[in-house]
Amino acid sequence: MAVLFLGLMGPSVSHAQVHSCQVRIDGSNPCPVRLVRPEEAPLSAMAMLGKALFFDTQLSGSGRLSCASCHVPAAHYAPDTALVFAQGGQNMDRFGVRAVPSLTYRERQPPFSVGPDNATSEAAPPAPPPPGIRNVKSASDTGASALAMVPQGGLFWDGRADTLQSQAEGPLFDPREMAATPHLVAERLRHAPYSASLFRLIGAGASDKMLTAEALFALARYQIEAKAFHPYSSHYDDWLEGKARLSPEEAEGMALFNNPSKGNCAACHLSGVDGEGRPPLFTDHQYEALAAPRQKLSLPGSPDLGLCAAGRADIGHDAAYCGFFRTPSLRNAATRHVFFHNGVFTSLRQVMDFYVLRDIEPERFYPRRADGTLALYDDLPPRYWANIDKTDAPFGPRHSPALTPDEREKIIAFLGTLTDR
Repeated sequence: MAVLFLGLMGPSVSHAQVHSCQVRIDGSNPCPVRLVRPEEAPLSAMAMLGKALFFDTQLSGSGRLSCASCHVPAAHYAPDTALVFAQGGQNMDRFGVRAVPSLTYRERQPPFSVGPDNATSEAAPPAPPPPGIRNVKSASDTGASALAMVPQGGLFWDGRADTLQSQAEGPLFDPREMAATPHLVAERLRHAPYSASLFRLIGAGASDKMLTAEALFALARYQIEAKAFHPYSSHYDDWLEGKARLSPEEAEGMALFNNPSKGNCAACHLSGVDGEGRPPLFTDHQYEALAAPRQKLSLPGSPDLGLCAAGRADIGHDAAYCGFFRTPSLRNAATRHVFFHNGVFTSLRQVMDFYVLRDIEPERFYPRRADGTLALYDDLPPRYWANIDKTDAPFGPRHSPALTPDEREKIIAFLGTLTDR
């Protein structure tokens, strides 16, 4: 039986053309494409320096953590343990407050903006829509939702950094993570095994401030240039190019993933080759308020408000952005140990159940108070509940779940095809 696949082609392909492209009964792709991957080249001197920095534990306050301690190469530059939050601090006795994301596939991450084309404008971002007013996002018409005035781009779960260079500052100087100080970093850079290479690139008379800034830039160059951070080597990439076949379960999962009335996953996790022929990143770089349950390990009495509390001067603490977190790429999601910004879920099955049953069986995800009432949306104050997505499938009131348990398992099988070799 042929399985319908939506979202293979770029935006210039009509829906009629997309509907005519079906997975063959043997799981092969009848519409193969040539993927345009980043060009491969030897690492520049700056990127080579960044590689040395990436694995240097001496840049941390404890002398025991490097970037690679949490962003493990063998785990697709994500944690390789089931720890919800990274362990760090000067004495390795503290913990971060959010789940550590993967560093892969950031070479195409746009800077933060609100609405279309704002990234190229010096004007202030347009005002967000009033709480509760939002565009419906559909896997069959992602272009329409992209035209809405929505937050998009940026790094970290809350978009507070615009570049990989500024992102590296976050964990490096966070007292709960690498716990370094600018003075300590500069001092250790001056005496590092690679210091000669560093000074050849930036000059022997560099100040401490310039030394640290160039080191952070080198880290960014390493992530941009090294193929390991964006290999596009998954089974799905091979399938797109007609070099592999999907199993019946994977093919059905793909159809459910892209079906706007079923999983509707592709509304946010774009699955199609873009207009330039580049492989899909499985994210639209936008933000959603999904009301994930509170993580029991989080600081008591401190709800995580996400984007509105990111400290960005361009949006401030606008209530319309509270509860919003960045949509992550689903590439290599099947290898992760924790999910969502607070690591509240520990399996893809839990994630799928939450998407499908949050509004039907909320008691499965939210705790009860002492009086027996349900503490609905327990990590988001009620004044921000209007921001929660209750419109896009599979969310929203309905008589029955959008996906059966068997269909959820098939989507999980498809997600397994996104793991890089």
